Amino acid sequence: MLYGGLAAAALIACIYLCMRRGNAFAPDITPPLSLRRWAAAFFAVDFFGHIWWYFFYIYSFDTHSVGYLVVAELDCLGLITTLAGTLLAMLQDRKRPVWPLVTATIPFAVLMVLHTVYPDSPFRWIAIAYIMLLYVFFSIYMVFAVRQYGRWLRDNYADLEHKEVWISHVLVFIILIIIIAYGFDDGNMFLSYLIQITGFGLTGLLLWRVETLPQLDSTSVEQRVQQPPSIPSDEIEQLLAERCLDTQLYLQHDLTLLQLAQAIGINRSYLSLYFSSLGTNYNAYINDLRINHFMRLYREAAQAHQSVVAQQLASASGYRSYSTFSLAFKQRTGQSVTAWMRDSGQ
Repeated sequence: MLYGGLAAAALIACIYLCMRRGNAFAPDITPPLSLRRWAAAFFAVDFFGHIWWYFFYIYSFDTHSVGYLVVAELDCLGLITTLAGTLLAMLQDRKRPVWPLVTATIPFAVLMVLHTVYPDSPFRWIAIAYIMLLYVFFSIYMVFAVRQYGRWLRDNYADLEHKEVWISHVLVFIILIIIIAYGFDDGNMFLSYLIQITGFGLTGLLLWRVETLPQLDSTSVEQRVQQPPSIPSDEIEQLLAERCLDTQLYLQHDLTLLQLAQAIGINRSYLSLYFSSLGTNYNAYINDLRINHFMRLYREAAQAHQSVVAQQLASASGYRSYSTFSLAFKQRTGQSVTAWMRDSGQ
C-alpha cells in the first residue's frame, strides 16, 4: 500500500505541475517555468520507476538479468538527472549545467553491464558505492552553490521570504538517505518502510518548495562589470538620497537592486559595487532604511499615546512578511522587536 501510494503521489504531483497553470499553494507567486518542468520530470521518473520495479519483482526478481540492468539504469540515471536539474533550477543567479553529472554516471552504467556479464563478480556493489559517492560529491557541490546563491540574493533583494533555498540542503539530505537505504535494501522490511515513508515527505516538501519559490530577475555573477564605477561615490550617495530616501522608495515591497538602480539612473553592477565599497550590500542597506522607518513610526505613535501593532508598522515600513522583518530587526539591533519596543517605551 505504501509503495503504490507513493507511486500515485508522484503521478499526481507530475500531472499537477504539467497541467495546472495556477498555483494552488501560493496563488500570488509565479515559480520559474524551468523549475516546474524539471520537478515534473523528476516525479514522472519516480512514478515510472515504481512501475518498472513492481513488474520486475513480480515477473523476474533475477538481479543478474538484462531486465534488472535496464530497470536499474533507467531508474538511477533518470532520477539523478532530473533531481540535479530540479535542485539546480532553484538557484536563479545563473544557469548551472546538468550534463557534467550525466557524464559522471557513465561508469555506473558500465559497471552494471559488467555485473550482468559477470554475475559472480562484485561489480554490482562497486556500482552502488560509485553512485553513492557521486551523490555525496554532488551534495558538497550544492552546499557551495547554495551559499553562492545566498550571497547573490543578499546583494540583489531586500525581501528574502520564500527566496532563500536553504531547504535545498534538506532535500539533498533526504534523498541521500533514500539512496543509501536503497543501496543496502536486500529485503530488509525496516529499510523498505523507511524508503516509502521518507518518499512521501520528499514528494510533499519538493512540491511545496517548487510552488513557493518565485521567479527572480537573474543576472549572472560572471556577467557583472568588475571595473570601478564611472560615477563618483559622492554622486551615487546624492542620487540615493534624492531618489530613494527623500521619496521613500525603500518602502516599496519587493524592491530589487535592479529597480533601485533604474530609479537613480545608474547601472546595477555599479550600484552593487558602490555598496561593496562601503562594506555592505543592497539587502543590508534597504533593511537599515526600513528598520529606521519602523523605529520612527513607533516613537511617533508612542509619543501620541496611540496603540501600536508591530505587524502593521512592519508592513508600513516596506515588509511584506513580518517574519522577514523580525529576523532583519534582530540582526540589526541584537534584540527582538518586542524587547526593543518594551525598552523604548520605558
